[in-house]
Amino acid sequence: MTFWDLFGLGFMQRALIAAVVTGLAAPAVGTYLVQRRLSLLGDGIGHVAVTGVALGLVTGTSPTWMAVIVAVLGALLIEVIRERGHTNGDVALALLFYGGLAGGVLLTGLAGESAASLQEYLFGSIATLTVSDIIATIVLAAVVIVAGIGLAPQLFAVAQDPEFARVAGLRVPVYNVLIAVLAAVSVSVAMRTVGLLLVSALMVVPVATAQQVTRSFRSTLAVAMACGAAASLGGLLLASWASFHARVAPGPTIVLLSLAGFLLTWPLGALLRRRLRRREPFPTGAPAAHEPAAEHPHEHGPDCGHPAIPHDDHIDYVHDGHRHAAHGAHYDEH
Repeated sequence: MTFWDLFGLGFMQRALIAAVVTGLAAPAVGTYLVQRRLSLLGDGIGHVAVTGVALGLVTGTSPTWMAVIVAVLGALLIEVIRERGHTNGDVALALLFYGGLAGGVLLTGLAGESAASLQEYLFGSIATLTVSDIIATIVLAAVVIVAGIGLAPQLFAVAQDPEFARVAGLRVPVYNVLIAVLAAVSVSVAMRTVGLLLVSALMVVPVATAQQVTRSFRSTLAVAMACGAAASLGGLLLASWASFHARVAPGPTIVLLSLAGFLLTWPLGALLRRRLRRREPFPTGAPAAHEPAAEHPHEHGPDCGHPAIPHDDHIDYVHDGHRHAAHGAHYDEH
């Protein structure tokens, strides 16, 4: 069998669908988590979902849907702790980390199962998805994507400036809970693709990559979703091709490919930020008054290569951290 023959197999087709919808859904909610500085929330919820998977194995029910229920309850609990309790957000996340993972392993042991039975949920097992798994993945991913895009103005306002959102009439606690619930659903969606221990990477890294090349929230959201889908699809294909030579897991491959995308775009982001600083070499606002430059042998003009910025009735040219403006036979600067 060749690599291309894989695309005719049912399990590969299901894996491709799961990779694309997971890659779209995870950054759709991860963008708001990054905005709220809760990048590790997905990791904490992922640990709680381990308990849900264990409950599913113990009771003989669907581990996926049981993970959704437990993850949502865990997300609601952490919001209650953050909003009304006296525990800091990072401490609440630590409680989720340790309690969720320990509870899952304990329940698995009590059911007579070994910890190895959790393997496909901890690190992903996209090639073993069934038709019912795909249906559940598509439904859950659709909920996350529709809510993340359809409620973007409200969710962004709450994530960016809760006080302003509250003054504007938005019910901030409700939207905070909604973001947490969407994160829990997204974790459950990505559980079989990259695994519960790696899910946070797919929620955060594409967002960090998008932030290198975008300057608005909507463009960041769109580019992050595109990067997530590309990393998931590319990681699956790369792992499938590499499996002809060595045993390579798709989940870690997807995460590493996503990290590679960030490393490739970081220099571009640094260049764009540097160019932006060159155009604004001092704080924005009313420019300072011009002062005659002692000596300026360079002659500015439309083709001189320096950024030109309109200023009242003349043009300033950004040069060496200053704005220079032609004034008679000399240049003024400020």
